[in-house]
This record gives sequence, structure tokens and C-alpha cells, in this order.
Amino acid sequence: MNKRNALGRGLGALIEGNEVQTGVPVSNEISISEIEANPFQPRIHFDEEALTDLATSIKELGIIQPITLRKLGDKKYQIIAGERRFRAAKIAGLTAIPSFVREAGDETMLEMALVENIQREDLDAIEIALSYQRLIDECKLTQETLSEKVGKKRSTISNYLRLLRLPAVIQKAIREQEITMGHARALVNIPEPETQIMVYRQVVKYDFSVRKTEEIVRKISSDDGEGTPPVKKPTPFPDEYRDLKNHLTKYFNTGIVFKINELGKGKIEIPFDDPKDLERIIGIFDKLNS
Repeated sequence: MNKRNALGRGLGALIEGNEVQTGVPVSNEISISEIEANPFQPRIHFDEEALTDLATSIKELGIIQPITLRKLGDKKYQIIAGERRFRAAKIAGLTAIPSFVREAGDETMLEMALVENIQREDLDAIEIALSYQRLIDECKLTQETLSEKVGKKRSTISNYLRLLRLPAVIQKAIREQEITMGHARALVNIPEPETQIMVYRQVVKYDFSVRKTEEIVRKISSDDGEGTPPVKKPTPFPDEYRDLKNHLTKYFNTGIVFKINELGKGKIEIPFDDPKDLERIIGIFDKLNS
């Protein structure tokens, strides 16, 4: 059985009969002056240092993989895929670049560019999620169709899309690799954005593992005491209990568990991660008593 491509199906899923699929690439040398950038390019930022490194490699070895273009008119082409190679070739001083030439409309251009973008190994989880969302919104794809095009399970695509529900500060943390996608997938299960941000800051401050983050989220989401009947919230001040829980969570900088039954009886748990964390919490109590 052939091993499945971990990056998905790629442009071969969109360009029927192209030479990349058949393994017999046939390309033309197209003048760089006749080529323009793809207006549908999902990636805006191109790392200048990485481009310089690629340009150095191109000077020594040439272009290993041709770029893909569509023809707009006489001696006028537009990039479908390979803008990074195109930019590096210009830096390297090339006057022409090996290229595949394909026919494609605007919608197909966008679809090809997004799918090609998703195949890149250096994309962060938010960039991938945004690309998936654009394919759904702008190319009118369902999650099932998108799954087939990129060679990913629908559940995988759904997990990426859920990240876009997170507050901007957490999405930024994912892009800057402060937290992993595993952390983010746990945080998205918290319904309140304010609590999501609080737990995220705690994760960064104490370098919590994904497993620890999942435990904190489970404790925050648990409103019932062990072995007690479900809480029906007969108390006339449910919002005050919620406010108290949030206040204590912020004060102790840990996921406070506030449990109360229908009779108003309950308990407050202050979890700690290790002896050092326990000392920190005890220190807070010492300050209260002083």
C-alpha cells in the first residue's frame, strides 16, 4: 500500500492531466519580465532572509521545480503557484524561469493558489485555517469537497476552522508559536473568551503542557460536584457565583473549580501543578493573613 502524502493531494487534485501528476514535467523558459504576481496569493509576507537563501541555492543549482503560470495574453503570464521561487529567481538575477503554462479562470486561480499554499510545511495553524475558510467562502466548497481536494479528513479541517473562533490575542500566539495547536484545541472548548485568554496566559507563564491545559479546561467546564445531582441553579444569584469563580481564578492565577448543588452547598478547589506552584498559592494566603 502506498504511503499517503502527509501534505495532501496538492495541485494535482486541481489540474487534471498536468505533467506534475504523470511524473513527466515539460516546461518552458518564460521571461521573468513577462510574468506578474498572483493577485489571489493567500500569503502576503515573504521572509526576506529565506528568499535570499533560496536565491543563493538557485544561483548554484538552478530552479529544481518549475513554477505554474496562466497565460493572460501575448507575452503576458500570471503566477498560479511558485511566487516564492519567482521572487528568489529575480534576486538571483535570472532573466527567465522554467514554467508550466495552464488555462485557469479567476476562481480556479484562487482555488489553486489556496491549495498550493496549504501544502507548505512552514504554514502555521491559523494560516492553514484561514486558507480553508477562504476555500469554503470564496470558492463555495463544502467541507466534504474541501476534504477531497486537499486529501485531509473532514474532522481535521473542522479542527482548524474552530481555531478561528478564538480571540485575536490567542490566534496571534499560535502564529508566533507561543502555544501549539494542541493548546489551542483545548482552549477553544472554553465558552467564554475572557476565560480563554486567562487560561492562555497561564499556559504561557507556567509553560503548561497540552495535557495540563486540557485538565484545566475540563475543571473549568465542570460545574457539578462528584456524585451530586445536576445543578438546576435555583439560587437567586447565579451570576454572582460565576463572578466569584472568575474573580478567584484571576486572583490565584489558576483554574478555580467552583462546585455548588441545588441546596446551595458546595466547595471551592484551588488546583496546583507542582510543589513550586503550591508554594506560590500558599504565599498568596500568607499575604492575605499578614
